[in-house]
Amino acid sequence: MVFFPPCKINLGLNILSKRTDGYHNLETVFYPVPWTDVLEIIPSSKLSFHSTGNVIPGKEEDNLCLRAYQLLKDEFSIGSVQIHLHKIIPMGAGLGGGSSDAACTLRIINEIFGLKLGVEQLNQYASQLGSDCSFFIHNEPMLGRGRGELLEKVNLNLKGKFLVVVNPGIHISTSEAFSEVTLHSPTHSLKEIIQLPIEKWKHSLKNDFEESIFKNQPAIEKLKDHMYSMGAIYAGMSGSGSSVFGIFENEVKLPTVLITMNHWSGFL
Repeated sequence: MVFFPPCKINLGLNILSKRTDGYHNLETVFYPVPWTDVLEIIPSSKLSFHSTGNVIPGKEEDNLCLRAYQLLKDEFSIGSVQIHLHKIIPMGAGLGGGSSDAACTLRIINEIFGLKLGVEQLNQYASQLGSDCSFFIHNEPMLGRGRGELLEKVNLNLKGKFLVVVNPGIHISTSEAFSEVTLHSPTHSLKEIIQLPIEKWKHSLKNDFEESIFKNQPAIEKLKDHMYSMGAIYAGMSGSGSSVFGIFENEVKLPTVLITMNHWSGFL
């Protein structure tokens, strides 16, 4: 069984408060993007995991696909599987690729072994693997609250818009990003802002990570400015960085400076 786990962009991101469990309460709008990994899982006599494409750092047993499988195996009588992940989505890039792979693994295992788990049950498992994993169970525009796992459907459709996503290869650690962010209560909720015409998002739809990250990594801010100079109707950093995206009315030809970076572009 072969699936294509997508990535996401964050349309705005408000960091609201620090939680007692060490995480932060936030508000963001997740939007799926068809820049995908490739994940194949088939029944097997022995559990195995193999990855190709981008090199995945860390220990193999810590991979989110294996953790997702183990989470279900601990509660259900399921057999072994062979997992092959071809990694395309940049890692540590604010695009949620690892979370998407984990959520997709849960969905595939559920189907292969006929567990008949509903969306809410899959959500509960996904939330144990990562703050944005639950979004990828749905894979449609969602307003995320709490750590990002409390989800609500939003009326948002960017179909027909041309999207450019660029990752400059700058590593931003999540702990570093959160340590320098300023907590605040926004005047308007993101749910209200995204109902405005996209042309008005530029001055109202903000990512709270941008202020500190742009100060420490001016190349990322320049990348956002470059999107606007190309004619983007909205541009922003995704998550805690370092990927930057631009939304355009029409297809744009990417300049050499962007083509040399890891990127995806296409109509939504």
